[in-house]
Amino acid sequence: MSQWIFVSDLHGYLSRYQKLFQVILAERPEVVLLGGDILPNGVYYTQDTPEKSFIHSVLQDGFESIKEILSFAYPKILLILGNDDPRVEEIELAEGESLGLWNYIHLRKIEYGDFSVYGYACVPPTPFALKDWERYDVSRFVDPGCISPEEGWRSVPVSPNDIRYTTIQADLDLLINDSDLSRAIFLFHAPPHYTFLDRVALDGRTIDTVPLDVHAGSIAIRRFIEKRQPLITLHGHIHESTRLTGSWCEHIGRTWSYSAAHDSDELALVRFNPTEPEKATRSLI
Repeated sequence: MSQWIFVSDLHGYLSRYQKLFQVILAERPEVVLLGGDILPNGVYYTQDTPEKSFIHSVLQDGFESIKEILSFAYPKILLILGNDDPRVEEIELAEGESLGLWNYIHLRKIEYGDFSVYGYACVPPTPFALKDWERYDVSRFVDPGCISPEEGWRSVPVSPNDIRYTTIQADLDLLINDSDLSRAIFLFHAPPHYTFLDRVALDGRTIDTVPLDVHAGSIAIRRFIEKRQPLITLHGHIHESTRLTGSWCEHIGRTWSYSAAHDSDELALVRFNPTEPEKATRSLI
């Protein structure tokens, strides 16, 4: 049976990558998907940085070693970045792609067998300062306690008009157009709004007497799933959601949605066969 593996929010923890590499070698999945926030927080490298970057020393070296061992059994590696990953690192991800180690799929579609895999990294506005991967969701509304995409800082320059007027909803419309999504798998970083997958620990919290929303997911992604009904969607971003709700998956119409975010030291690993999405499992390693 075809096995796909999904992980997210590794945040540069070497122990999690070591476990992931061991699982790939032991189980030989067909496809491995990394759903963003894959780099150490607050660290990025430029061409002037003397030491090897995390992408070179961990991702590139690690996957090169696996490819050497597995040869023709080397899996398809598909990945995106997340809101804690500086966008400037796309340069080094392109280098790894040129070596045949992975495909970087933000705003792209990859065909694999009978399935189409789409990638999308952006999230609605957060309280955090790095804004490379933040977009307004369906309008220019910003939740209390969050920082507008027009504020904060970016690791690469972006047109002020793009920042001000681009939304997640518009991005998704452009990405999918009128495609048939019945056999489509979406690698998101953000979860859909008001689900088991986007629950945050803000119970009872207020700002200027305004209650904070305990659901931090994307309304645009939720509407997209409800309207277009892709086969499977994959999510991360909200680490504590599974602990708070007791569930790492959501069934929205015909779509199965899984989260691999986790708020402890273990690696959360989702295994699934896209022909039997209802049989997916998640384990902590």
